[in-house]
Amino acid sequence: MSKALNATQTDAGMGVRRFGRVNWLGLYTLALREILRFTTVWTQTLLAPLMTAGLFLTIFTLAIGPNRGDVMGVPFMHFLAPGILTMTVIQNAFTNTSSSLLVSKVQGNIVDTLMPPLSPLELVLGYMAGALARGLFVALGIWVGMALAFGLGLAHPLFALIFITLGALLLGGLGMIAGIVAQKFDQMAAITNFIITPLAFLSGTFYSVENLPVWFRALTHVNPVFYLIDGVRFGIIGRSDSSPMLGLAVVGACTFAVLLTCWILIKRGTKLKS
Repeated sequence: MSKALNATQTDAGMGVRRFGRVNWLGLYTLALREILRFTTVWTQTLLAPLMTAGLFLTIFTLAIGPNRGDVMGVPFMHFLAPGILTMTVIQNAFTNTSSSLLVSKVQGNIVDTLMPPLSPLELVLGYMAGALARGLFVALGIWVGMALAFGLGLAHPLFALIFITLGALLLGGLGMIAGIVAQKFDQMAAITNFIITPLAFLSGTFYSVENLPVWFRALTHVNPVFYLIDGVRFGIIGRSDSSPMLGLAVVGACTFAVLLTCWILIKRGTKLKS
């Protein structure tokens, strides 16, 4: 008995768990739960964002009309559509993780997620799977609508996919941080209204940053969401305000930093275990 106990303790000290170094079943279950959270209410989580994006594009089309000049060498609606797509994707990715964590904390069932033998990294990956899946579903739906309405294709499909994926992961990670830090729904609303929404709207979604005053342009260039929207725009219409490779480096670094922060907060149990 003592030998078996010592062997078990030795294995634990070496980081070897009885189901392997990665709990694939637990990770799959958490990811599936996060995906089912939004697919079971798809009219709210998938259809509603598509309708909202469609309304944005319709209103701008009616308000501006065909006399609006080209932006960056393309019709204004072609310029606008990728920004609307990216903004919708990141808002939904943020909502998916932030609501999942905050609701679990408020209802007191966060323990059901923390008690299973899942490492902090596996918890982060499980939540990110839900944010990424929701972001990609929304992106696909909006792109199909843009293709039908405006005849937009994909100038650089790989860039579009990479930036949309990074956008969903970046904002999904920020959603995790917000869900961990916030204790009440009004705190989450404050984070959304005063941080996430300004980042999305003041990032070149509706305009080219080249038209901004110098100080405002410099401020925009420190906003990672600007590089997300600019990268997706390059992937769809082949035009961008900045270098796509620079955007890829900035967004990649920000995503890594945010996900690392998520891992640290979960490992420490910050505002989750107390």
